[in-house]
Amino acid sequence: MIINYNRNKKTLELILIMNLKDHMLLWNHALIEIIDIRHTFQRSGDLNSHYQLPSSAFLLIINGKAEILIDEVPHEISNFHILHGGKGMNIQFLRTEELLEYYLILYKANLSLASRNNLKAIMEHNNPFNLQYGFTPTSPLPLFDKMENMFTDWGKTGLLDRLHVKTLFYQWIYEMLRQLHTLETQLIQPDPLDQAIRYMQTYYKETFSLEKLAKAVNSSPRTLSRLFRTQLQTSPAQYLINIRMEKSKILLLNTEASLHDIAIAVGYPDGYYLGKMFKKYYGISPVRYKNKVITHSSWRDMPSQGAQIDIARTQPLRYIDYDNHYQYNGEGELPMFRNAKPSLLLTLLLCFTIVLSACSTGTTNSNASSNGKPTPSAETSTGANTDKAAVEAQTRIISTVKGDIAVPASPQRVVVLYLLGDVLALGIKPIGVSDVSEGAAFEDELKDVQKLGTWFEASPEAILALNPDLIIVPSEETYEALHQIAPTVLVPYEKMSTEERVSFIGQVVGKEDQAKELFTDFHKKVEDSKQKLQEAGILDHTISIMEGGKDNSMAVVASKQFGRGSQIIYEYLGMKAPDIIQQEIDTATGADGESVSFEVLGKYSGDYIFRSSYDGMADLTQNPIWNNIPAVKEGRLMEIDFGLGYYSDIYSLNVQLDYIVEALLAAPRVK
Repeated sequence: MIINYNRNKKTLELILIMNLKDHMLLWNHALIEIIDIRHTFQRSGDLNSHYQLPSSAFLLIINGKAEILIDEVPHEISNFHILHGGKGMNIQFLRTEELLEYYLILYKANLSLASRNNLKAIMEHNNPFNLQYGFTPTSPLPLFDKMENMFTDWGKTGLLDRLHVKTLFYQWIYEMLRQLHTLETQLIQPDPLDQAIRYMQTYYKETFSLEKLAKAVNSSPRTLSRLFRTQLQTSPAQYLINIRMEKSKILLLNTEASLHDIAIAVGYPDGYYLGKMFKKYYGISPVRYKNKVITHSSWRDMPSQGAQIDIARTQPLRYIDYDNHYQYNGEGELPMFRNAKPSLLLTLLLCFTIVLSACSTGTTNSNASSNGKPTPSAETSTGANTDKAAVEAQTRIISTVKGDIAVPASPQRVVVLYLLGDVLALGIKPIGVSDVSEGAAFEDELKDVQKLGTWFEASPEAILALNPDLIIVPSEETYEALHQIAPTVLVPYEKMSTEERVSFIGQVVGKEDQAKELFTDFHKKVEDSKQKLQEAGILDHTISIMEGGKDNSMAVVASKQFGRGSQIIYEYLGMKAPDIIQQEIDTATGADGESVSFEVLGKYSGDYIFRSSYDGMADLTQNPIWNNIPAVKEGRLMEIDFGLGYYSDIYSLNVQLDYIVEALLAAPRVK
């Protein structure tokens, strides 16, 4: 049987249509051809419109309510309702409320020759591909996500894209039949807590909000929060963190995947964010955790860590906070078994060999007596003292979080990770840098400089080959990996203001006066910019910074440290967000944001909106909710390139300031 849930009567109306087991059997043997996938809007004034289906079809209703006739059979439909009709059936829209939005997928199904005779009787009795039925799924979002992805790939022309559409269609059918089966066998209301847990364990990679989760299980955010708190003594957000941390740990120990790839695989934007969450959760960084497990492993004779885990896994499974999209990188799936990088031990051995070689050479060239022992002389003693004095004159002692470090008085061969723009703004062009995000303010300046990998996994071997005289790093892990190669300065940038950070780096490279001048000029530029915005009547209006949209929700920046221009807009220009966000900005101590569903997005939208843009971001040009937001409708939506907005160094802040002010001045004024 297939069940049609009548929301108006608040009852389950059972429609005995066919044996669902036969339905599943026929789908298992079907050969499918996708004819077309459409995303359609039906306005309330478009009444009595007719459409004859050219093939079998599914309709997935996204928004709105309507009364539809399919071959004279009435259907009351609303959000996330599914309808199926066969070839030649006539669809008539009798009445629509508001704007009706739906997906239509047209397909053709045939049985394979090998199975046709055995299933012929079932097909003649009840052909599921020509059957008319409708129901409201208990968990609509998995079906919606797959349908949206199918529609996106259908618009592409590649053969692989079309193959992916067919793959997704089978997954969509599976999910639909699974939910039909649930409805058939369990006519009581399913437990929303069980549904939420199952949904989170399946879709932990996706961007989450409590509203989205509640919608997926037909519950309310308040009810879900209460159930998690009373029955599990936790929150939905913390439960998802548990899932992601456990998945991260398994990938960390079982594979040689990079931290960035693991982050993408578990739903975090990049390795930096995963590293912060991992350390907060386990009390130790991912790199140190992995090294610790390997060091204490009782399977030392195993050929690899992966082999050990295959025989005996030592770690049990466990389990959201809102994920700030701190960085996007469309590199795809995990390179799960890439070759391991040469170890740090090899690097240190190479350094030790170089030192021994130098010592050996020095001994060979020394004056020696007839018995082979070196004979000191006034000349060699004087030369040694002179060389020592020369070396001391060429270095300075810098106080750092790692103690006093001797650095070159005038460094010539600088390697810098992450803090690229600060060093560049001080007039030093590095010889090696971590990867530069596309669109970064300094992308052209560093296009010819050797790239060393992501800033948290830069290659020690590549850095050693550059023979640097100074290395500047942003984290404990990178310091530990590199500090024996050359003088290495750790800059704890998260604990410093921008001015403190640039001043400290200026001290490290011997450019203290230039660092002061940078901010003198920058503050003057900020004041000039504020004056221009004030004269244009813009400075006192509200601004929102957003990112995302693929899952009908947006990440709204709620911090001055999030990037995307937030530091320029909320800190230096002193502009405000809407009150609902400004309260969070005033108290935020980190890179915070909030996932907001489209239904309430208008409350979070300022008079002006900056949207972080990147390849592959959601196309919202046809989204009616997005296009009805005043700032979007009236042309005060501005895009800021992700790479430009990602960095917060003084070089990038200068360019961001110019871009943001120019964009605001060029936008239509608030009426």
